[in-house]
This record gives sequence, C-alpha cells and structure tokens, in this order.
Amino acid sequence: MGICTHGRVRLAAVLAAGGTLLLAGCGHSPPTRFFTLDPAPPSRPATAAAAMAPVQLDAVHIPAALDRPQVVTQLGANRLDVHDFDQWASPLGEMMRRTLAQDLLARLPEGTFILPDAPRPQNIRGLVVNVLQIDAAPGGQVTLQASWTLMEPGAARPALIRNVQLTASAGPGPQGTAAAMSQLLGQLADQIVGAVTPT
Repeated sequence: MGICTHGRVRLAAVLAAGGTLLLAGCGHSPPTRFFTLDPAPPSRPATAAAAMAPVQLDAVHIPAALDRPQVVTQLGANRLDVHDFDQWASPLGEMMRRTLAQDLLARLPEGTFILPDAPRPQNIRGLVVNVLQIDAAPGGQVTLQASWTLMEPGAARPALIRNVQLTASAGPGPQGTAAAMSQLLGQLADQIVGAVTPT
C-alpha cells in the first residue's frame, strides 16, 4: 500500500512539473498580430463624369509564395522571411482586390466603376491585375511589379496591356510593410485611371 502511494505521489509530481513547463513554454509565445491594407486617399478628387464605358475590376492575382496567411518579407536574393505571428486579417489576394477597388472607386468619375462581383451590365470593360512580385525589405523599400489588362466589350484581345514597377518607402516591421503596400495599390490605381479615362 505504501509503495503504491509513493508511486502515485511521484507520478503526480512529474505530471505537475510537466504541466508547469508546458504552461511556461506557452507563456513565452508572442501573441499573433493581424494586419490589413487600407485604401490610399487620391491626390486629387475624381474628375467629373466623362463619356466613357464603365470599368469593372474582375480579378487580382498574386504569386503563390505570397498567398498565405503570414506576412512575407524579403531577406535577400532567393530568400523570404515568413512571419508566423504576423498575419493578414483576410486572404491577401482578396484584400488587395478590395483595397484596389476602393482606390479606383475614389478616383474614377461617378458611375464609371463597377465593384467586383457586382452584377455585370452590358458594355462593361473588364480589368484584370496580375501581381508578379512584391519585394518587401523590412524598414526599406517595397517594390510592386504588376501587369494589368483592360478588355473592351466583345473584344477578342485586350485593348490595353500595361506593365508597371512601383516603389514605396516602408517603416519598420510588418505594419510598415502593410502601409507601403497600401500606398503602392493607390499608385497603381492612379496609373490605371490615367490610362482608362478619356483626356
């Protein structure tokens, strides 16, 4: 009886110690932080309504290496840093499409931009953006390489094809990267608006 009791005491002590170590280990894990992209205010108000066919943002495609919950930054050539405890609040491609749509809505003449997934009227020009690469160096610059195409209604080929490379300064940490990416989407919207709006 005494042997069994001592064995139980030792087992309880071991379990208690293990639980304490486990709790101590969990206590040292940093909390997960979530980041989002915000629309960039236009440098000037949207122009007055023009005689132009409306535009709808159909899709924003991003590289598979960036299509993950974690924020990714560039450590050097051929090397990325995936921040396990710094994550996007929603899928990055979806968030980039929403933010770019808000940027375009604020810049194009009223009634000439159709939000993604909205019912598609006739005579709408379709806009597709392909993000080729985002180089984000912590506390440095963020570079966005992208191409975009504009399809006229019923056309077999794109009416416009543009390749762009844009840069913005980034503050420290993932929050600085997110802010720089928001600025870049605003710059991209500026270039798209300048190309699709009649002069």
